[in-house]
Amino acid sequence: CENRTYTQVIPYTDRLDYFCSMSNNLAYALAVEKMMGIDVPERAQYIRIIMAEMTRLVNHTALVGFLLNDLGAFFTPVLYAFREREKILDLFEATAGSRMMCNYMRFGGVKLDLQPDFLERAKNIVEKYPSFLDETERLLTKNEILMSRCQKVGILPKELAVSASVTGPMLRASGVNYDIRKIDKYAIYDRFDF
Repeated sequence: CENRTYTQVIPYTDRLDYFCSMSNNLAYALAVEKMMGIDVPERAQYIRIIMAEMTRLVNHTALVGFLLNDLGAFFTPVLYAFREREKILDLFEATAGSRMMCNYMRFGGVKLDLQPDFLERAKNIVEKYPSFLDETERLLTKNEILMSRCQKVGILPKELAVSASVTGPMLRASGVNYDIRKIDKYAIYDRFDF
């Protein structure tokens, strides 16, 4: 990064975690904007949050699929997860021109505005997502093998989680009620009740 302009670094953030391209772009854009005192138009702020939250769905959906695959439920759960993931990646591709390495956020906004049908397509995905979660829960939560491999295994005490700087769902699973979106209220997360 030392040999690049700030803008040339954005594609590198895509590759920090290739399931979280949009979120990583956002984190970097927010840091540079704060450093430089750049204001972001309201529309762009909402677009950024939509993309970040869609990224969260992509990430968590794939994570569950991979976990189940690794626990022995070979391929079917991960394929179900990827089926849902693909719907969101279709939106990313239509908006940013890329499915995974989106290079979408810009200082002061986003690279491109949303396609005219974006919100309708996104709403359709979000409305159907709970039925995917219900289906996944029905298939897995009473599965004896899954339960025996996951319960009382890999327990991370809250003190260790905090001292090891664990974040996100793993921190909350350790019993620490901390969601950076709610606590730090970065971007425009303070406008949402979730």
